[in-house]
Amino acid sequence: MTPPSHLLFLLLLPVAASQTPAGPCSGCGPLSLPLLAGLVAADAVLSLLIVGVVFVCMRPHSRLAQEDSRVYINMPGRG
Repeated sequence: MTPPSHLLFLLLLPVAASQTPAGPCSGCGPLSLPLLAGLVAADAVLSLLIVGVVFVCMRPHSRLAQEDSRVYINMPGRG
């Protein structure tokens, strides 16, 4: 069985990327440690903010239950 073409493409992509010549940013160094720490912290804060907003929006709203005196056929314990 041969792998799907998109899987083969994904497996060969790093090989093709290593064969490309260096661009104008070939001398750029890695990110500095404070910048990297700031990016990770900002990502964590944004993720927690999204989780908090989803939690608040999906929380069931408490409504006051109004007791009625109607008795229905399929409601055991009422009547």
